[in-house]
Amino acid sequence: MFNNQIRLRFAPSPTGFLHIGSLRTALFTYIIAKKLNGKFILRIEDTDQKREVEGAIDKLIKIFDWMNIKFDEGPHIKGNFGPYIQTQRLEIYNKYSQELLKKGGAYYCFCDEETLKKNREEQIKKNLPPRYNKNCRNLKEDEIKKRIINKEFFVIRQKMPIQGTTIVYDELRGNIEFNNENLDDHVLIKSNGIPTYQFANVVDDHLMEITHVTRAEEWISSFPKNVLLYQSFNWEAPKFIHFPIVLNKEGGKLSKRQGDVSVEDYKEKGYLSEALINFCALMGWHPKDENEILNLNQIIDIFEIKDMRVSSAVFDIEKLNWMNGHYIRNKPLDELTKMCLPYLEKAGLIKIINEQKYKILSIEKIIDFNYLKKIIGLEQERMKKLSEIGELVKFFFIDKLDYDLELLKWKKSDLKIILENLKLAKEELEKIQDTEFLKENLEKILINLTKKTGVGELLWPLRVALSGQKFSPGPFEIAEILGKKKCLERIERAIKELQIANLKLQI
Repeated sequence: MFNNQIRLRFAPSPTGFLHIGSLRTALFTYIIAKKLNGKFILRIEDTDQKREVEGAIDKLIKIFDWMNIKFDEGPHIKGNFGPYIQTQRLEIYNKYSQELLKKGGAYYCFCDEETLKKNREEQIKKNLPPRYNKNCRNLKEDEIKKRIINKEFFVIRQKMPIQGTTIVYDELRGNIEFNNENLDDHVLIKSNGIPTYQFANVVDDHLMEITHVTRAEEWISSFPKNVLLYQSFNWEAPKFIHFPIVLNKEGGKLSKRQGDVSVEDYKEKGYLSEALINFCALMGWHPKDENEILNLNQIIDIFEIKDMRVSSAVFDIEKLNWMNGHYIRNKPLDELTKMCLPYLEKAGLIKIINEQKYKILSIEKIIDFNYLKKIIGLEQERMKKLSEIGELVKFFFIDKLDYDLELLKWKKSDLKIILENLKLAKEELEKIQDTEFLKENLEKILINLTKKTGVGELLWPLRVALSGQKFSPGPFEIAEILGKKKCLERIERAIKELQIANLKLQI
């Protein structure tokens, strides 16, 4: 079957957004394909028409483009093994289901849903596992023809061995043995002529010359069915790799109720594609050294299938946040600023006019890219997600701040001392020329003043007066960006509020 060309496929159903677990599967599939100098193929398994979501294929392709994971073949790329969408391959499945019937590897089943329900209920009463009772397995040829002519309901089932064992080989786990008596004669072709996943999957993998099948370990239970189907057709089976399941920190499956599970959710919240790739690669695999920060090319370079783990992987959001923060800190500032623009606009702080001009909405002021870049640069070290930027820098875009008077206090300093220190700072800042209102000059002058006031007693209330925040960059950096006029306005406002509070205390 195989012509020495390594071929792997990612075969999602178009049922919505890309699940983070599916991304992990796709990523490892891509890594293995590239490690082995093979092809990475996208195939859409849309036989479950009831669950299909309109536009899901386009969204899927776009999210992979954003991740910079490129397919070599697929519904959007020309290839020699198409169509790459299963509902466009129905004639192919019909042909091979008929071939399998002739080979004796499958049979017609005329049991309707009511019959199957009664059968299941009887088995449950007898404490038996509910499965098909093989009622139609040995029907005579004449009876089958007659019932088909009469247009009776039917499906096509796989004829599984009744005795003995089936041994399958997984590249990570080795041999896995199944008792044949526990295997169900499952449905291959539904009553509407549409194949089930189990049948279409095997036929497509064979015809598309897939050499390695990669999927989550939850599919191990169907592993013997797949291998026996290959044997029934006398086809060479590909290698199988079942990746460990991804669990949350509590040990359960990832679910929407416990947090975001789609890649689109993480993109919208400001996680970088590089961080998601790096993070997902470490769920089930780990480099031999302690370095966990790896780009995709580095991962491909050192990756080996044998180094993958079979124990469950844990989705640790704190680790993802740490890793995303690392990639944000290492982004070129120009690029990071551009990435932050939509989040600043969504936060209602700016309106994007063009690539170089932006309007501050609260004061109708026009600023340029360089001004924004200075602001983003201050928060680059603290950001863990791009979506945090609005909250982190909003004090730059607000005309008047509201002060928490307790926050203005440094430790146990009283309001009177803080008030006097802010007045001293204001007097010194007023002496500086507008053109000299730069971080280096501000730092020199104010640090010199702290010899008189104390460091925390001066710089803490000054920083809070300029930002209104408990946590923010230092006062020198903030002051330079705000400019002399805005700095003095904010310090004066803080002084007035402290004066009012001080008067109330005296009364």
